[in-house]
Formats: sequence, structure tokens, C-alpha cells
Amino acid sequence: MHSTLSQTAKAEKSMSATIQKIDEHVVEIISDSGEGAQTAGQMFGTVSAKMGNGVWTVEIIPAEIEPPARSTAGASGNRIRIGAENITNAGDEADLVVSFNDQVLLGREAAGEFKPGATILLESKWREEREPEIVSVYIEAHDRLVAKGYRVVEINMEEECRKVVDNPQRGKNIFVVGILSCLYSRDLDIVRQEISKKFKKKGEKVIQSNLDLLDAGYQWAEANLEIRYVIPAPGVSQAQVVMNGNTAVALGTVASGMDVCAMYPITPATSASHYLSEIFEDVGGVVHQAEDEIAACAFALGASYAGKCAITITSGPGMALKTELMGLSVMAEIPLVMVNVQRGGPSTGLPTKVEQGDLLSAIFGVPGDAPKIVMAPATIEDCFYSVITARKIAETFRSLVVILSDANLATGQQAFLRPEFREEWLAPPIDQSPLPVGHKPYAWDEKTGMSSRAIPGQLNGLYTLTGLAHTGSGAVAYESGVNQESSRYRSLKLAAFQKTLKTPEVVGDPEGDLLIVGWGSTKGAIEEAVMRARKDGLKVSSMHLTFLQPMASGIREIMQKFKKVMTVEINYSDDLADEIIDEDNRRYANLAFLLRARYLIDVDCWSNVHGQPMKPGAIEKMIRSRLK
Repeated sequence: MHSTLSQTAKAEKSMSATIQKIDEHVVEIISDSGEGAQTAGQMFGTVSAKMGNGVWTVEIIPAEIEPPARSTAGASGNRIRIGAENITNAGDEADLVVSFNDQVLLGREAAGEFKPGATILLESKWREEREPEIVSVYIEAHDRLVAKGYRVVEINMEEECRKVVDNPQRGKNIFVVGILSCLYSRDLDIVRQEISKKFKKKGEKVIQSNLDLLDAGYQWAEANLEIRYVIPAPGVSQAQVVMNGNTAVALGTVASGMDVCAMYPITPATSASHYLSEIFEDVGGVVHQAEDEIAACAFALGASYAGKCAITITSGPGMALKTELMGLSVMAEIPLVMVNVQRGGPSTGLPTKVEQGDLLSAIFGVPGDAPKIVMAPATIEDCFYSVITARKIAETFRSLVVILSDANLATGQQAFLRPEFREEWLAPPIDQSPLPVGHKPYAWDEKTGMSSRAIPGQLNGLYTLTGLAHTGSGAVAYESGVNQESSRYRSLKLAAFQKTLKTPEVVGDPEGDLLIVGWGSTKGAIEEAVMRARKDGLKVSSMHLTFLQPMASGIREIMQKFKKVMTVEINYSDDLADEIIDEDNRRYANLAFLLRARYLIDVDCWSNVHGQPMKPGAIEKMIRSRLK
């Protein structure tokens, strides 16, 4: 591990370079789909994390699978936020942008993603295109950006890459990694290791050509760019891992002791099961790709019935299709873990964009009274541990546990402490010892509603499994008293679990003018915004909820200590500024709706469905506006 000092020394050797020591920067690499900008961003983020910097990356994914080339809506790539301290979110607007064409650049600029005066490194090959229209459009875009005050540096990346490889389309992204490595004083030894690992399966020839492209990019920047950035890093004193949320979910599945994952491919959840399929067999697990979402849930439920808890991974439209099987899990009390990597909706909605629109669906979306446990990881590290926790809960309470991740966590990369495996994470061995004669499959405890689970083949454990209303013996029964009794016991399990939850912590003072309540991936942005506002003396605090159903005790008491309470969420709510909207017809954001109903407190909300992660700057601006 090289120190920050050695990186500074390297930067000082650069010809006439101005060295700026900065606390953080946001970098974007954007291109048309298939040009490797996402790979370049992930690699740059991983290298920065391994050097000890705080990092958060977010994939920039176009709405269409294959959008037209050179279109303003077709930007594909990655946003990388690097800092001297721990980074918990993607930050605000970009400080530096690398763009492979002018049109994707214009699309991101129009969306307000760049800081005023940001540096733009722009592929300039378009000035020499044979088609006059492309040349004209490029020049117009370039001049418009310059006129707006951006510092535009033109680079004929394709020409520079052609000096190293025959096909410049393959490897331009690694040339860019070389440029960024020079600009941000990255450790080239670590970069080379990442390149070797990335292209290991393609052979030494491919690895070497990419190493040559890396060096070419670094040398070009050294010779042509007059600025260098040094972002101090405290270094890594303990072993860390760098991954995205979907990979963390997959590894959490392995660590939990579950050995069956049933799924059907769906954006943005698919990569979790893809990664799991690469490693699961090595530890005795099975990934089953079913013919559809319903079959995937049925397969997982059947596997759970057979003895151990199974997991199914999906997104919003998939959870909608699994609804009937979710009800069966609750009624038959078969443990099941379901991960919903949320995306924009309704229907097929925004497949590649982030949203938190499935909370109410997860809690109430099953017909009848179907109590289930719903939890939401807030960080990529949480994605790992939440699966372990969910498996334990599901088996202990014979329940369905829904984990609400989202596209922001799914594709974002972050470094966190390498987990130290613990034996208690794993599911215990299946108990096949004989049950007492006359054992009831639903011998509900009067106080907690809990009951012991009979495993198929267990002596004296034979019973009829049914989704129909049934007695404690499992016999189908339609009497009103029986249905009331069984519903009560299933609800008592949720109440018993609720008694185990800790009251959420408050960031900031325990009382004040405004409390911001959030859930899921908005945590980092909310807390950063709150801390910025608090530095100016504003009496604002925040509280983040992990368990949404049931909710922990003490939440009401916390909210009552603040003059105003509001949620910040990535789902839709009506704006009172609209002429037709008033207090009688206003629709609230998901969590605000739940808090108002449960605690009878006037909880306001601020939310949007832009399909983008929340920016701390936007939340801070809202806080200041509400506290004027």
C-alpha cells in the first residue's frame, strides 16, 4: 500500500503540473452502451478504495437496452465519488467528466449533473468525421458547453489508442483509466493488478494490450494536462472488500447457510443471481432459474418446506407475480426470504432507474391479512448482513421476510470491513428426531403465536400442508372462530418479533425543529445533508428505519420531540403547490403514509421519482427552505 506522500511525489514530477490537494471529487465516465465506460468507472472506484479512499459508485444506465448511438438519452457509464473520508452516497454534481461523445454529454448536462465550471475531457474524433452533419453537431455541442463556462479539453482518444492497438474501440476505456490514474495520482501497481484480474480469462495477450493502453493514457495526461489532484487517504488498517449491493446480497446468501436460490432474470436484480451461480455450487448451493417469476417463488417455497429456508431474488414486477405464493408462505407458515431490488414503476416502469416505490406493496400487497416482516438495507454492507438476519428471522418465526434493496444499492460500489465468518450465521442442521405423538404442525403458543416446525419425513410430523384456512392440526376448516384464531396467532408472531427490535438512533440532537425520517439507500444522502445544515446552526436531526414492518418501539416518542417531522423518499407524493391538491386529497410518500397511520402524528414528506439517487445538496436545500 503506497502512502499519500508517495503519490504526491509522483505528481510533482509531472511537467508543470499544478497539484491541488482536495477532500473529494465526483467523476463521471460516460459513453454509448457497450463502450466500456461502466467497467472503467468500476475499476477506478475499486483502485481508489484499495488505496484507502472513501468511495461510492453509481452506474449510469440508459432506459433502453440498446439506445441509438450518439443520443442524449443514451448515456451509459459510471459516477465515482472519491473522498478523504468515508463516503456514504453518490454526492452532488460532477467535478470532472470524461465523455466518449458529445450527445451523451449534453444529455447529462441538461439533467443538471455537472457542477458549474466542471472539467470535461471530450473525445474529439467527431471533428474529423466524414459526415458533415456529425461534425456540425459536435462543434455546436462543444461551443455551447464552453459558452456555459465548462472547461472542455478535447482528446482524440481513438487516435491515441490506435498507436497501441489495432482496434481502438476495444480498450479506449482503459486508456481513460490511465488518464484518470495520472490526474488523481492513483497507484499504478494497484491499477495493473485490477487489469490483470479483469482480463485473466482472456489471456496474456489481452492483458498486455490493456496494460499498454493504461500506460498510454497515463503518459498522455502527464504530457498534456496541467493539473493533478491528490485526495488524502487514511489508508486501510483492516482488511476490506469492495463490491456492489447485488454481489453483497449473493455473498450474504452464502454466509447465511441458505443453499437454494430460485429466480427469474429481471433488471436490476439479475446480477445477484448471476454472481451467486458462479460461486454457489462450490459451497453446495443451487441456483435454479425457473421459467417465470411465479415458478421461481414456488420452487423456493417448496425447497423451504423440505427443510431449510430458501431465497428468491427479484424486482417490483416480479414481486407482483409472486403475490399468491407470498400468501401461501404466510398461511402455511413456511419460511422464505424474498429480495426485491426496487426499480421505477408501475408496471415495467423504469427498469434501469432507482425508486423506493414498493414499500406499501411489500406490506399490504397480498390479499387478506398476511403479516410479514419487511426490512430495508441502507448501505452495501447492510445488503450482506441483511440476508443473514432475514434467514434467521424467517426460520425462527416461520415467516416470510422481504428485503427491499434498490437499484442504487444494486450497482453502487463501496468498501467496507471484510466480514469475519461466524458459525452462528448458518442455519442449524435439520432436526429429524421424532416428534411427540400427537404433535400439531401449528401448535401456536398462546402468548407469541409461534410454533415448532415439522420437517417432511420426521417421525410423528406428518400433516396436510394447505393454503386454505386450517386448525392447529392442519385440518381445513371454514368456521369463523377458527379463522379468527389462526389469524390472531399469525399476527402475534409479528408482535413477538417487534419486541426484539431496538429503537432507531437519532443523528443529531434528540429534539429540535425538524426530524427527517428515511429508509433504504437514502441514508447517506440524508445524514450528509443534515450534518451540513447543522453546521450552520439549524436544529435538524435524522432517523433511519431498517425494519418497516413491524416498526420498533420508541419511534413515536422520538417524533414527538420535534416541531416538524417529514420523510425523504424516492417514491411519488403529491405537491401542495399544485392547484388541485389540498390536505384532503393529497397522497403521501410511502413511509410518510405508514407513520401518519401508525402514530397519528402529522408527518410531512419530500419525495420524487426522477429515477436518480437522492443528492445531499438537494436535501439540504429542502431542509433550509422548510426551516426558514
